[in-house]
Amino acid sequence: MQATVKWIDGVMFVGESGSGHAVVMDGPADHGGRNMGIRPMEMILLGVGGCSSFDVVHILKKGRHDITDCVAQVTAERVDAVPSVFSKIHLHFVVSGRNLAASAVERAVNLSAEKYCSATIMLSKTVEITHDFEIIEVK
Repeated sequence: MQATVKWIDGVMFVGESGSGHAVVMDGPADHGGRNMGIRPMEMILLGVGGCSSFDVVHILKKGRHDITDCVAQVTAERVDAVPSVFSKIHLHFVVSGRNLAASAVERAVNLSAEKYCSATIMLSKTVEITHDFEIIEVK
């Protein structure tokens, strides 16, 4: 796996993944940015949410559960020092579907957290990561 990050101007960069997808990263004005892109630390949270969501959806679909939507709401706290690393990350999954058993959703979330999600497992070595979920019944 590889990626390239190219400096554009000020504190704006364009990141391109090895698979050919690009994203603009920029900082706030007080750090020399123009607020025209996502912050690099926000990218980490999106990666955690995406990786975990991929697992949860895959596990539920593989179990033939009637899932119609999955939203990971990711919140984080950072230390008040430099470097301002994450101290806590919480993932709240909102899983929608028909007749979803709480035990199945809980199992999928736990398997992602403990066995499959490379991002959360890697970060959990230094960050407190927690998960919870809610189920929305769809008619």
